Amino acid sequence: MQSASDRHEYPAHWEADVVLRDGGTARIRPITVDDAERLVSFYEQVSDESKYYRFFAPYPRLSAKDVHRFTHHDFVDRVGLAATVGGEFIATVRYDRIGADGMAAPAPADEAEVAFLVQDAHQGRGVASALLEHIAAVARERGIRRFAAEVLPANTKMIKVFTDAGYTQKRSFEDGVVHLEFGLEPTERSLAVQRAREQRAEAHSVRRLLAPGSVAVVGTGRTPGGVGRSVLGNLRDAGFTGPLYAVNKAFPEDLKELDGVPAHRSVRDIEAPVDLAVLAVPAEQVPEAVAECGEHGVQGLVVLSAGYAESGPDGRERQRELVRHARAYGMRIIGPNAFGVINTSPDVRLNASLAPEMPRPGRIGLFAQSGAIGIALLSRLHRRGGGVTGVTGVSTFVSSGNRADVSGNDVLQYWYDDPDTDVALMYLESIGNPRKFTRLARRTAAAKPLVVVQGAGSAPQGHAVRATRLPHATVSALLRQAGVIRVHTITELVDAGLLLARQPLPTGPRVAILGNSESLGLLTYDACLSEGLRPLPPLDLTTEASAQDFHAALARALADETCDAVVVTAIPAIGERSPGDAELAQALRSAAAAAPGKPVLVVHVELGGLASALSAATSTAPRAGTAAHARTDTPDPARPGTPGAPGTPGHEPATAPADAPPAPPAVEAPEGTHLIPAYPAAERAVRALAEAVRYAQWRREAAVAGKVPEYDDIDEKGAAELIGGLLSRGQGLTLGTDETCELLGRYGIRTRRAIPAPTPDEAARAAGALGYPVALKATAPHLRHRADLGGVRLDVADEEQLRRSYAELTQLFGKPEEIRPVVQAMAPRGVDTVVRAVIDPAAGAVLSFGLAGAASQLLGDMAHRLVPVTDRDATSLIRSIRTAPLLFGWRGSTPVDTAALEELLLRVSRLVDDHPEVVAVTLEPVVVAPHGLSVLGASVRLAPPPARDDLGPRTLPTY
Repeated sequence: MQSASDRHEYPAHWEADVVLRDGGTARIRPITVDDAERLVSFYEQVSDESKYYRFFAPYPRLSAKDVHRFTHHDFVDRVGLAATVGGEFIATVRYDRIGADGMAAPAPADEAEVAFLVQDAHQGRGVASALLEHIAAVARERGIRRFAAEVLPANTKMIKVFTDAGYTQKRSFEDGVVHLEFGLEPTERSLAVQRAREQRAEAHSVRRLLAPGSVAVVGTGRTPGGVGRSVLGNLRDAGFTGPLYAVNKAFPEDLKELDGVPAHRSVRDIEAPVDLAVLAVPAEQVPEAVAECGEHGVQGLVVLSAGYAESGPDGRERQRELVRHARAYGMRIIGPNAFGVINTSPDVRLNASLAPEMPRPGRIGLFAQSGAIGIALLSRLHRRGGGVTGVTGVSTFVSSGNRADVSGNDVLQYWYDDPDTDVALMYLESIGNPRKFTRLARRTAAAKPLVVVQGAGSAPQGHAVRATRLPHATVSALLRQAGVIRVHTITELVDAGLLLARQPLPTGPRVAILGNSESLGLLTYDACLSEGLRPLPPLDLTTEASAQDFHAALARALADETCDAVVVTAIPAIGERSPGDAELAQALRSAAAAAPGKPVLVVHVELGGLASALSAATSTAPRAGTAAHARTDTPDPARPGTPGAPGTPGHEPATAPADAPPAPPAVEAPEGTHLIPAYPAAERAVRALAEAVRYAQWRREAAVAGKVPEYDDIDEKGAAELIGGLLSRGQGLTLGTDETCELLGRYGIRTRRAIPAPTPDEAARAAGALGYPVALKATAPHLRHRADLGGVRLDVADEEQLRRSYAELTQLFGKPEEIRPVVQAMAPRGVDTVVRAVIDPAAGAVLSFGLAGAASQLLGDMAHRLVPVTDRDATSLIRSIRTAPLLFGWRGSTPVDTAALEELLLRVSRLVDDHPEVVAVTLEPVVVAPHGLSVLGASVRLAPPPARDDLGPRTLPTY
């Protein structure tokens, strides 16, 4: 609470949860008068050295005057923030606004003195860096543009906090003190520093969940069965390398061990540290368990318990409180209602999940929000003849349930520099922060393939997701722009993942096809054409082909410089020379190993064990005699809290398709042999290959960054003044014709003026002023941009023809006030296009392009790019639509001036990027001629810009 003398109410929007350098969390909030005791207690735990560095003199304790000063703020000229864990202060920062003389001053003074104090036990965790980001954001909000700080030379840690932040700064030394001044406007370097710190912190927070040193299962049943007892057994059977603990408050006091694992009635009773706790207790008992874990120093939680947001309003509030409670202790959560996590690293061997079978180690990371989808993924990987084991097996698996805290973004941060993961596969029901996801995806995809299935459904229950107005197809296009391999089903997800994990990226779209079936070869050829690949004529080896014939043909194809990839087709054959599965697999592997630079795929038709033979020594299929196999594919619906059980979110069939054969036994092969993915249908193999080709092309293009050109004729300052004046009229408005032309003109975008013609005489005067020939158009909403309805008259040569055309329009469509006729000078003939830009509250600014009329309106043939658009983006944008050939001389037509079109796109992008108040721009039609272009119609909408969460300080989502 603040006193009546304070000038501003408590700024609750400054409160935030942050992830620190070591992966723990802290809460940052304003300091109030109620924090006096916390402040005194905090100060008592700070070392004398740290106090000396803060006050430049011995300062053993705070006086009553000090406590009053440090807890009473007006939240404008005097602001204090604290970082807390468990409700107690671990660090503080404050600023005081000062004038040119260095003394306290009110606004409009735009400089402030800033000072930090961090408890010694928490130094080195990145607390000061996080506080600096937040206090800088607060200062900018209050009109402060610069910080000043005085630091003793020996206080190297604090000097480093300031110098490493990336802000533009000045540094001087006087009277034995280092004086620092730095501006608070974000710079490219400060944003890069902030995002690098964000990546390290969030990756470390996930690493603490996936690679714990010890695990406690809270809610382990006394009798076999049940979720907790099952998870404990899965952890033990997987060979978890650290200590395990069974916890249940109902255990008898004399019970010391359960299934060979130490048993305790409470986490508090465990004498050793516990890094991860798996909670499998009823929802009403979770708060007590969280408190016990937090007080014991547990670093993270996997909450399997159900009864949260999926159960209704009460459950949603229970879920919010769970997140708040855990974060207060510095813990992150996977779940609730989660299926669990798996890490196959031999140094960890963690199976903290309901999956009874531990996948064998590999290089594919899996993330699924739905437990049922996670089970289905693992099941399909099993059934691919050992498809994702060994070098192509599972590295880590996360099924996040309600995704209340840890999300796909966090796991991406972890996978980005995880040396054990080469390919990332994700099933996302929603994207909670599209702007951040596309940024992380672009960075990850530049290093390793990222394959995503995005469901069209709603977000997980209770998860706060900012609504996007963009169509699903537009979001998919933006993901592809970021390098994401966007597929539509989990079958395609696995198909693409197997190829990318096992084979090199193709250098081009040329595909050689060979096999022992002419028909299957032709099917593969047609599939390649459908996917935009360039297949060579299929080579038919005939059904008499031996394994050596396959080997020789594959070796020749791989040596051929005119092909970039090879698809081998194979059908069962009968005869003395017909190869067996293992023999054929060995022949193909040996040929591929001799030329490892090109990808090889196999299309097989009911060849029994060939798929497993090709990926030999890599099977995740359970060994004969194990009872676990029957439990792998389907969750137990009788288990309470089991994700995917009937009545829980995301309940979907997790079994394999009805036509899927059972997983064949693996055929062992020599270690290190070349692994080849096998597919049961040509279309599936070719689709996976096509995705790999497109991804490889994106990687090559992304390696050379595009540029945002500078144009000398752009008047950014003048546009800002114009926008400010227009917005002073109201919160949001669509500009009139003159205002639209003036604003676009500030960015070098010239529009052909359309003069209103409410009468025939005024139409004649307008035509006379413009000069014949002219165009006469009806601009009523139902007629605008609809030349097909007859509301446009072109090449009107003189006044007589103009008056006749005017009469025809009014006779056909109604009175002049109904059809709103305008007169416009004729533009050179060309191709009609449309350019749009919108600011989406979730994804940010998006630039779109297409051909005007039916192509974009009926067929949805539009291409999209995130703003700011580079020169490379603009070039690819106009070539991305299906009707692009019309711009490049299709069927003998004259090619149009695409260079002028690219420049227009770049100028619109600059306008929207420089001025986020421009929330929508439409240029339609833009007639692109062989030389130059003409903007014939334009509309601009202004509004206060939506808040951007990617430029502010690092924060965790709030619910």
